[in-house]
Amino acid sequence: MTRIKTYPNFILIVLFSLLTLTSCQKDEANTSEGEQQENIPDTFTEYFGNTISRDFIGTVIDTNKNPIEGVTITIGSTTATTDTNGVFIINNANVKQRFGYIKAEKAGYIHGSRAVVPTSGTNKVNIMLLAATVVGTVNSGTPQTVTMGNGSSVSFDGNFIKEDGSEYTGAIDVIMHRLDPTDEDMPMQMPGMLYAENEDGAERMLQTLGMLAIELRGTNGEDLNLAEDSTSDIRIPVDPSLMAIAPATIPLWYFDEVNGYWKEEGQATLQGSMYIGTVSHFSFWNCDIPAEAITLCVTTTDQDNNAYANLLVSITSTTFGTTYGYTNENGEVCGFVPSGETLELNVFTYDFCGENALATQTIGPFTSDTNTPITVGLTSDLIEETVFGTFNTCNGNAVTDGYVQLRYGTQTFTDAVNNGTFEVNLLRCESDNTFAIKGSDYINLQSTDSISYTFTTPLTNIGTISACNTITEFIQYTIDDGDTVFSIDDISANFYLDGQNSNGPTLDIFGSGNATGTTCFYMYGALNDPEYLGTYDSYSFNNPNDTGFFIGECLSVSDTNNNIVYNLSALGDVGDYIDINFSGTYEDFNGLAHTITGVVHVLRDN
Repeated sequence: MTRIKTYPNFILIVLFSLLTLTSCQKDEANTSEGEQQENIPDTFTEYFGNTISRDFIGTVIDTNKNPIEGVTITIGSTTATTDTNGVFIINNANVKQRFGYIKAEKAGYIHGSRAVVPTSGTNKVNIMLLAATVVGTVNSGTPQTVTMGNGSSVSFDGNFIKEDGSEYTGAIDVIMHRLDPTDEDMPMQMPGMLYAENEDGAERMLQTLGMLAIELRGTNGEDLNLAEDSTSDIRIPVDPSLMAIAPATIPLWYFDEVNGYWKEEGQATLQGSMYIGTVSHFSFWNCDIPAEAITLCVTTTDQDNNAYANLLVSITSTTFGTTYGYTNENGEVCGFVPSGETLELNVFTYDFCGENALATQTIGPFTSDTNTPITVGLTSDLIEETVFGTFNTCNGNAVTDGYVQLRYGTQTFTDAVNNGTFEVNLLRCESDNTFAIKGSDYINLQSTDSISYTFTTPLTNIGTISACNTITEFIQYTIDDGDTVFSIDDISANFYLDGQNSNGPTLDIFGSGNATGTTCFYMYGALNDPEYLGTYDSYSFNNPNDTGFFIGECLSVSDTNNNIVYNLSALGDVGDYIDINFSGTYEDFNGLAHTITGVVHVLRDN
């Protein structure tokens, strides 16, 4: 099977948003609306179901895949703003059972959006905003045409109006983007999802052959549109790989920015490799083949019915190609698929661990909304991991509105924090057991550094991380679920290739938490040579040739029943970070049992 393309480094998609076209041409019987009578509601929104409350987290990026800060996000009557990571969080948003609409707006960009079939877990979305780049300037009163280098064009008769309907005279800046269905970034760039209302008021899913975004600006930056009774001809190129399935005429659809879905209006004719149509207003315009749709929810679990999160689920139709989505923390992903067709379902991990499907199943045909469970079996080179911990503010209070980003290989998992706790589930490769965590306090605009860790399979408790982005290095630990102790001053961290107490390299790390030195921390590490990074047990000075770590001097940790495990996950050059996390049980010098978790994130001094 053709490898499914994924999008590393960004928030995971949890909706079926795009039909990536395959080589099968849709026949005339399927492209027509058909003879069968449909039950079409009086109002299109009746398709959406009842109002429900759902949680959302998402990322907004530009076309270079950099986060965009300060984007206004709107879901219903609730608004939020993206932070420095381009992330937004909206909890308890009012949406519909089968439809949720997320708008993203910022000056300098074309209005972006995403539509989803909401799941009961946290709905994760990502939106790529297109820059409002002026591709040409025309003047009122004069017929003109603006053409882009890719062949897209739009013609004007010279008559324009302002948003209030009054006539506009003067220069007009034309902002235009062509969206190509063969571009892997199109699912993030296009508005809403490929869900539409046809001329009869019935719901349809769409198979796109090309889109064109057009916006007009006056000399003072005001939004403009065509005057009443004016029309424009638009030309949308068809990618050569899609010409075999391009019909001679195709319905045109425009995106309704108020309601969040596409509406059928007119048609375009294929001339050479170009669809040409006439429109009476501007928005996103789309050349699409429609199909009747149902809502399909897929839930991925293991043999014991435990949910698998962050897996790529693809649904392939021989008529409409492949649609995809990522499972949320409940193992669920929902979206629209063609009604009445047999479908192939595949479940993948992401590119970093290979391209073979973890599960394949033939499903359907479905003629009504359906939930489909699928059991996933792991290959020998995949390992199930759960990473969890506590996320506090710099003052030690639980972060109530924040998120953590776990980076593994080329992919970043972004998960919401719930009352100061977080849990990230993923599948990892046997060959790579390191990852990094960064936490962000969305309300207080504070964050942690990116801290490296090593998996302690199958559960990795990273302890407590704190959002104090003014602190460049720190040592922290928690004993017996007590208060977290920080050491942030007078930290020294030295690496010696030939240690005094062993035959190999050593680490010496010291920190005092305040001016009086009442907080003391000392760590000694005897490392493997030459493989410094890895997992270590506690070090006993009675066996100087052993490897391991020692923290007994300041913390009253004895050698008796000492079961603390240390993970050295980063050891950079001078000026880079040393990252160590540790956890386990031990006895103090008085024979009392304790538990401990800790993190060392310090700059190497030599």
